[in-house]
Amino acid sequence: MEMLTPEEGRMAVKLARRAIEAALDGEQLVLPALPPIFGKNRGVFVTLKQHGQLRGCIGLPFPIKPLGEALREAAVSAALQDPRFPPVSTYEVADLDIEVTILTPPKPLECPPEQRPAYVEVGRHGLIVYGMGRSGLLLPQVPLEYNWNSREFLDHTCEKAGLPPGCWRRSSVSVLTFEGQIFEEEAV
Repeated sequence: MEMLTPEEGRMAVKLARRAIEAALDGEQLVLPALPPIFGKNRGVFVTLKQHGQLRGCIGLPFPIKPLGEALREAAVSAALQDPRFPPVSTYEVADLDIEVTILTPPKPLECPPEQRPAYVEVGRHGLIVYGMGRSGLLLPQVPLEYNWNSREFLDHTCEKAGLPPGCWRRSSVSVLTFEGQIFEEEAV
């Protein structure tokens, strides 16, 4: 997968902020001229933090839209539609720290279910768990923030899906991995 350059990563974060500001002004951001990579279908997540605390995180895990459009959609959704939080207000925007994670296409973890912890690389892999009509996703940076090992990471991804911890041991539950390229706003 083609990686973004540091400059393209900075552009992605600025684009996310501009999309949020436009949405709060009742407008939809018209995408500016962007490098060609922004026209390629990519999965992306936008994470919003306020004073170090999560304030919203939504994305498109699969590469179903061009990166520029996916980024705009994820940013606005993280700010206004994350069901865990009230919508971001105009007054909060200046206090938001924005993080953009560009994803590789998710792929199934190819091993017997009981061996899954050995195949999950903490700090490299993000996880998606599917089973029993539910799904949950955690980004690669999450287990590092909480100092989880691979087994705990699998358990917490199951819980994020609304499933019991340890359900990753079942062959009826699918586990997919992906990697992420993470870009954050630079301190001003």
